[in-house]
Amino acid sequence: QVQLVESGGGLVQAGGSLRLSCAASGRTFSNYAMGWFRRAPGKEREFVAAVSWSGGTTSYADSVKGRFTISRGNAKNTVYLQMNSLKPEDTAVYSCAARRGPSSFYSYEYDLWGQGTQVTVSS
Repeated sequence: QVQLVESGGGLVQAGGSLRLSCAASGRTFSNYAMGWFRRAPGKEREFVAAVSWSGGTTSYADSVKGRFTISRGNAKNTVYLQMNSLKPEDTAVYSCAARRGPSSFYSYEYDLWGQGTQVTVSS
């Protein structure tokens, strides 16, 4: 069974850092791009960051550019989201997703999703 499992969420003060991890299992994720999305209470899901299969191409939402860094582990089946200089508006449930082919900003283009991990940033 294919699974994406996120970890690393929690409560942090504004200005702090967290590192989210997403471990993929159940298949070989050759040629799969991976992304992070988030959903804040009462808001639509939004794109955060994405990385290509090779890890060589990354993209970010303007709201997190310069603060967040997405990367893949050496085994390519793990993706990380390093979040620095966190703000209260970053509070949301963060989910990782995978899609075969190039990375995308659009959540509907992703086939596989994790359950999500809560990130709460206090002011």
